[in-house]
Amino acid sequence: MKVKVHFSYSTVDELSMREVNVCVIDVFRSSTTIATALKNGAREIIPIGTIENAVKVSGSLMGEFVVRGGERNGKMIDGFNLGNSPLEYTEEAVKGKAIIYCTSNGTVAITKSRYAKKLIIGGFVNISAVVSFINSTTEDWDLVCAGRDNHFSFEDTVCAGMIIKLLQDENKAPIELNDSAIASLQLYKSNSKKISSFGTGTDHGKYLVNLNFEEDLKICTTIDLVPVLPLYSDNVIKLATN
Repeated sequence: MKVKVHFSYSTVDELSMREVNVCVIDVFRSSTTIATALKNGAREIIPIGTIENAVKVSGSLMGEFVVRGGERNGKMIDGFNLGNSPLEYTEEAVKGKAIIYCTSNGTVAITKSRYAKKLIIGGFVNISAVVSFINSTTEDWDLVCAGRDNHFSFEDTVCAGMIIKLLQDENKAPIELNDSAIASLQLYKSNSKKISSFGTGTDHGKYLVNLNFEEDLKICTTIDLVPVLPLYSDNVIKLATN
């Protein structure tokens, strides 16, 4: 097995990800929110890269079983029903509904990877499900960190490193890593005891704390809190089925 890491969505595009197995990682907060929404009964999530496209898509679908969720610069988008806090995606808010979903980084990474052979969404909250699925394929994988505003993100990279470490622990055969994957693994090893607390020390974490989303950081860094696997197929994200 070969595993590559991309430090932000700026290094990927639709052509380069075609027929590649991809796991998109956006710890703060898209990966966590997507998993939470699906666990709480959302029918599907439709990831959109831009607000303009989200409005167009929702305009043709709006009804009592469709809601709009997402953020720009951490704040709920005007005219949307939900922001990007996993705490908002309760069963009452999302059960049975399709969610038009647009975020600053996560949905951009997803839409750039939409022609992947397989495309899953991962974070700390569902990391065991991610590792189990990747292992079951016995194929090569690219871990795409959403990053933040086209740049490196500490929390996404540590999560990628943890995925690699767990894959190594469960595989008898060696895993071939690119340089970014090696760096991610080393960063995880240096911070493996601090995952539940490092959020407030990262650039993105500090920004979210200033917006009063500190509780979100605790949720996003809790290992296997939401043990489901979001799988992208045919332009929507649904729960993977066995």
